[in-house]
Amino acid sequence: MMGGFAFTKMHGIGNDFVMVNALQNPLPEPSLPEIARKVCDRRFGIGADGLILATQGRDVPYAMRMFNPDGSESEMCGNGVRCFLAFLHQEGLTAESSVLVETGAGVLGLQSTDSGQVRVNMGKARLNPREIGMDWEGELFLDQPISDVRGTAVSMGNPHMVIFVPDVAGVDLEQVGPALENHPLFPARVNVHFVQVLSRTHLRQRTWERGAGVTLACGTGACACGVASFLNGHSERQVLIDLPGGRLEIDYSEDGIVWMTGPAETVFQGEWAGT
Repeated sequence: MMGGFAFTKMHGIGNDFVMVNALQNPLPEPSLPEIARKVCDRRFGIGADGLILATQGRDVPYAMRMFNPDGSESEMCGNGVRCFLAFLHQEGLTAESSVLVETGAGVLGLQSTDSGQVRVNMGKARLNPREIGMDWEGELFLDQPISDVRGTAVSMGNPHMVIFVPDVAGVDLEQVGPALENHPLFPARVNVHFVQVLSRTHLRQRTWERGAGVTLACGTGACACGVASFLNGHSERQVLIDLPGGRLEIDYSEDGIVWMTGPAETVFQGEWAGT
């Protein structure tokens, strides 16, 4: 039996999460994968793209842990980390507009903007295949063949494959997503994104997310798409990216750091009864 706990349901442009204050109400570590599978289930649970826990950081006050609907733990989640700052404020854990948060991809800086959005220093994009976690010997996986498409690999602390297409609406994600997610080049699997270039400053993206399937948005994926688009000569360093759930602003600075700005919204609060 798993006991109940309070939660807040939040979303960042449609990428939705069950947020839990595990600083004040810790959950049993061995049960976390099972809890994630149960609460994320959209028919028998709360329904979400992930379970996010606010926990104690080692070198900073707060840490974010993210579990996918299949129970696996992800290194990072861009839309989730924006929700994380709003959640800290709602829980009264901090009143600061800027905080540092420990994630599986490192310590990130989060800041509330005057417009009510959240701006995140996502750290440096990683382009070396070994840092991405690829089984590939080259120095850069840029516009390379993978299955029957060509892709660019980028890590934002978690692995991404970016594929440019004339029209993202024509991509059958349910068909091509699973095979690419589990491609042998990525022993730990990969997030897959299809991108349509609308202009030098405007992209459109659809995502098959590792461990979750089709999602309305992927923040780290949008960062990877912005980086890949610049590296392939399709866009400037600063772009707007339209995802099915909404829009993100991505800025790939000359020092290699990626900045992401977007909203974080509360849907409802409740109590998980446990099972």
